[in-house]
Formats: sequence, structure tokens, C-alpha cells
Amino acid sequence: MNKNLGYLLSDSGRLLRRTFDQRVRRLDLTAVQARLLLSLVKFPDRNQAFHAERIEVEPITLTRIVDRLEEAGWVERAPDPQDRRARILHLTDKSREIVEPLRGIVDRLVEDMAKGLSKADAATLVTLLEKVSANLSTQQEIEESANGAS
Repeated sequence: MNKNLGYLLSDSGRLLRRTFDQRVRRLDLTAVQARLLLSLVKFPDRNQAFHAERIEVEPITLTRIVDRLEEAGWVERAPDPQDRRARILHLTDKSREIVEPLRGIVDRLVEDMAKGLSKADAATLVTLLEKVSANLSTQQEIEESANGAS
């Protein structure tokens, strides 16, 4: 097994996050704000806790981010009918205007990442990364269940 695999995956992720951050700044967004808006497009009608986990921030951090986006008129909170303590997040009409440029940034980023790869190479890479993700998810589930049992 190539000992550089973990480093290459980690470094590629770091470079991807940094490039994404630089590109969304042109829209006067932080990377985490952009990730939240894209998460709201992909997973509508979910509560704040769901999105906090999805974009990997603490719930209190997400609350502050949502406060700012709500003040700017980009998101709205609504009561969660399943949990009176939770709030469902929704995009506003104003935020829908920024979603298209955000999607364009993501599309160009994916194109830039795949430069020099054939379609077959790109498809193989996707398949391999899906396998890596599945392996890591399974390992995490095993560790969480072992920790919960002790």
C-alpha cells in the first residue's frame, strides 16, 4: 500500500477547501456560508442540527452563521413540527440569486480538479473515492459502536 495515499487525500482536500474559499470570497461569502447555502439547496426542509453536522461545524457556530445570513435576508428559520426546540432553515428568494453563481464556482472547481484526466480516469477516481469513503464510514461506525458499548 502506498504510504503517501493518506497524505495525498488530505492535502488534496486542503487545497480544494482553500481554492473554494478564495473563489466564494468574490461573492462576499465565507466558505462556511457558501457550504451552508449549498447544503440548503441539496437538503431543503432540514433543521439546523442536520446542517451543522453536514457542514461540520458546532451547532452554536451554525447558529451564529445563520444569524448573519438571516439578518442579510438570505435564510429564514421556521419551527420544526417534529421538535419544538429545533428550527428548519429555508433559502429566501434573495439567496436563490446567489445559488447559481455558487453552483458555477463548484462546477468550475470540479473542472479544474479534473484537468488532464480522461473521462475514464475521472470515473475510476470517483469509484475509488466512493470506496475509500465507504471504508472510512464503516470503520467510524465500528469505533462508535465499540465506544458506546464500553
